[in-house]
Amino acid sequence: MKEIVEDALKMEEDTQKGKFLIFPLGGEDYAIEIKCITEIIGIQPITQVPELPVYVKGIINLRGKIIPVMDVRVRFRMPPVEYNDRTCIIVIEEKDLSVGLIVDNVSEVLSVADEDIVPPPEIKKDGENRYVQAIIKVDDAVKLILDCERLISDKEKDTISQAL
Repeated sequence: MKEIVEDALKMEEDTQKGKFLIFPLGGEDYAIEIKCITEIIGIQPITQVPELPVYVKGIINLRGKIIPVMDVRVRFRMPPVEYNDRTCIIVIEEKDLSVGLIVDNVSEVLSVADEDIVPPPEIKKDGENRYVQAIIKVDDAVKLILDCERLISDKEKDTISQAL
């Protein structure tokens, strides 16, 4: 029985391998591996919680589960924009913490071959690349793959967990 379950999990991983959700922000295209994503929902009422980092807009109640939501624009030091009917929350699961990532919209799911994924350039200026895990080459364009583990540091996870 254990082998059947392991085979099913491996097959599920294989179907998600090389698939990325693409979303635009500030003129750039960003990508998140599908395997990190729990679901995508429309923008919802957000309850503000005191003493959270400025980019954590608050919490939402998603079918009885309380989830902190982060505005990715603010996290990346971009000017905030007003939320509208195209604004989405990408819910990711990271080390036993579900987090909602607020993005302007999502554009597509892209299947990418391993040879079209390259490491980011080594730029050591004040941690500029700390959120970028790799880069997808698509024709003459590039899409930046985000490292979900680095979007929120362990210290920030502790702060968020304590505030909830």
